[in-house]
Amino acid sequence: MKQFTLSDFDYELPAELIAQKPAEPRDHSRLLVYRRETGEITDTVFHQLGAFLHPGTTLVMNNSRVEKARLLFGKMEVFITHTHNPHTVDAMVRPGKKFRQGREIALTDKITARVDHIEDDGLRRLTFNLPLDHPAFEAHRNTPFPPYIAADESLAERYQTVYAKPEGSKAAPTAGLHFTKELLQKLRDAGHPTTEVTLHVGLGTFAPVKTDDISAHKLHTESWMMGPQAAEALSAAKHITAVGTTTTRVLESLPESGRQFAAGSGDTGIYIKPGYRYKHTDSMITNFHLPKSTLLMMIAAFTGYEEMKRIYEHAIQKKYRFYSFGDAMLLL
Repeated sequence: MKQFTLSDFDYELPAELIAQKPAEPRDHSRLLVYRRETGEITDTVFHQLGAFLHPGTTLVMNNSRVEKARLLFGKMEVFITHTHNPHTVDAMVRPGKKFRQGREIALTDKITARVDHIEDDGLRRLTFNLPLDHPAFEAHRNTPFPPYIAADESLAERYQTVYAKPEGSKAAPTAGLHFTKELLQKLRDAGHPTTEVTLHVGLGTFAPVKTDDISAHKLHTESWMMGPQAAEALSAAKHITAVGTTTTRVLESLPESGRQFAAGSGDTGIYIKPGYRYKHTDSMITNFHLPKSTLLMMIAAFTGYEEMKRIYEHAIQKKYRFYSFGDAMLLL
């Protein structure tokens, strides 16, 4: 098999194709349908999804809710990446020179943060004087929109899926943003059961790959949970469609069990790249991903590398909208 390097996953994207706002309504985004058996590509709209799904497929969705993990204090920023307890967090900070080891920083007249430790990558371990659920933090909480989207708190709820429940993600499971409650009900009525798992999306999924040898890259772990209802639904499923790469990470982290699933939870650092053999994901709904990203590698593992390139060339030529607020693909 070809030994892939990072440059193999690069592509040129015109800046105007990076979506800054979501489609309205949600299910009016465009949908590219790709059939692995024939290589056929169809251009349609997301609310027509049911016409293309495999008969009776079970849709599996990630119900994690994005938390307002970006704390802004004037010119200072604390982006919480992990919460250890109500007072202690790991965070990316700005400006770094202000957050020196052992220093106590006055973020407001009520909130202070002590720098307990600095990692080699610049991540800080901070201890706040107040617990994170204290009302003093509320005015400073912001949605962690990705850097290629202009921050706009009026879009905060559109950066959540309609089925979002437990809070814990640092980024939205964006393939799910296209669903409305009405579309989900229509799909269920048409014989497509739906079920939910949870994977709290960390920044590790989106961390840039810095090594040309892609096998040398290591993914950060993310926590997942699958309840009894989901385990039962998946065990009964004849065909499984994962809504998003985060859902796919949960499914592919489960043991190869002859499609008998058990409720459970854990951490996953699964890194899916060309050469990987999918165990539980029969079809996938996903958005269009950044160049040189592990998510693009995951898609290449599903479609084949050359076909992934062809799909993306088609999407750029047809002016699909890319990234978090962009359009979607159904990979059959």
